[in-house]
Amino acid sequence: MNRRDSLKALGFTTLSAGLILEACKPGAPKTEEAAPAATGAEAGRQPFEVERDKKLNGDKFFTASEMATITVLGDIIIPKDEKSGSASDAKVPDFIEFIVKDMPDHQTPMRGGLRWLDLQCLNRFGKVFTDCSHAQQIELVDMIAYPAKAKPEMAQGVAFFNRMRDLTASGFYTTKMGIDDIGFAGNNPNKWIGVPDDVLKHYNMQDVKAGV
Repeated sequence: MNRRDSLKALGFTTLSAGLILEACKPGAPKTEEAAPAATGAEAGRQPFEVERDKKLNGDKFFTASEMATITVLGDIIIPKDEKSGSASDAKVPDFIEFIVKDMPDHQTPMRGGLRWLDLQCLNRFGKVFTDCSHAQQIELVDMIAYPAKAKPEMAQGVAFFNRMRDLTASGFYTTKMGIDDIGFAGNNPNKWIGVPDDVLKHYNMQDVKAGV
């Protein structure tokens, strides 16, 4: 499965609008070009907003082990390819760490899902997710990445993976790397090169030069 193409097919239609908005917040450390924490006034932002972001960026929610699992899982969802870097290259794990602090409703489902993932790996392979081989990791991910095909007993894993996929895609595709990856050109100024030849010919004005 080409997971990157799959995510592109999903596009931004299935991503949470709230997540997209959060990803665009000035304080969210969402990009590979993220600047260091602001030290002074920021245009258009209230002091309490700046202080809140500083606090969120300074606090830690996930443990080192949980962050390692998020990094591996994120890179399975959006791996590095010939066109761009992976989710971790775009600092998506840092984005997820920020979002779960800014939107606490994510905290319990994310932590519970990470534990579910490790428990499944322990039962099947005798080790936690990050210690499993890549083939074992993919084997488990394939059981929860396709909701329509997943077995009923994997419902908790499916719900967790859906959330993880949304967070990963929201973080990645709001970075410059992600925007370049989907080929979004944005607004670019046009360059006037004169009236097209076929239009001049249509009006029998071939001899008219631009600007004359």
